[in-house]
Amino acid sequence: MPTQREKAERFRALHEGGGPFVMVNPFDAGSAKILAAMGFAALATSSGGFAGTLGRRDGEVTRDEALAHARAVVDAVDLPVSADFENGFGHEPADAARTVELAIGAGLAGCSIEDFAGDPNEPFYDLEKAAARIASSSAAARATDIPFVLTGRAEGFIRGRPDLDEIVARLQAYEAAGADVLMAPALPDLAAVERVCASLTKPFSFMAGVPGRSFPVKDLAAAGVRRISLATSLYRAAMGGLEAAAREVRDMGTFGYVEDAMPSAALAEYMQS
Repeated sequence: MPTQREKAERFRALHEGGGPFVMVNPFDAGSAKILAAMGFAALATSSGGFAGTLGRRDGEVTRDEALAHARAVVDAVDLPVSADFENGFGHEPADAARTVELAIGAGLAGCSIEDFAGDPNEPFYDLEKAAARIASSSAAARATDIPFVLTGRAEGFIRGRPDLDEIVARLQAYEAAGADVLMAPALPDLAAVERVCASLTKPFSFMAGVPGRSFPVKDLAAAGVRRISLATSLYRAAMGGLEAAAREVRDMGTFGYVEDAMPSAALAEYMQS
């Protein structure tokens, strides 16, 4: 079993490769084992996928619950695991820093901190505070000997404020504040992706999973992307399969899904190991 430091070093090195790597998003320990067995190089938790397993919406999970989930995924696989920790579970820079400290304690190789505050009156942190939250998080990570990978997220396009100039300015500020990787979910097209990548000196992580905005790996590579994550899309795909199978039983009285939906023998054995 590799140590946490070894996994974090491996995770950091993945961002320095010649092309983008896909960091897939399990929603529990079982799905993490399946994805690890399939040969993916790194995993990341999905705040929305995990919330769904609890019957909740994204944003309705506590820090303690998210950390427990992250530990379960870390313990299930030998791969580097990053975590979607939303806004760091608190508004102040110290809150985000504490979340990073706890993330390292949970065995993670990285995590993301976003700039969406969730307040209906002021949905986003202003740029100065958002950058301060990244700076505080980065300082917390650097205080350990784990080469933890901190991702700074600008949420404008996925949260109803689609201003590309602002996204670029925010990502540049987060880069300057110490983020190792930058991310801006739901960019509208490849031209926007290319502009964002060209504006940064550190790796950009693209989030697939948005209908109409999930571009092929080869096109993202050409645009300069270094990492690709899948957000809640695997959880949604799994729930879509569940719904289709249950509909067959309810409407047709047949069980064809039993033959169609079983994992390979190798994966089934891995899941039970």
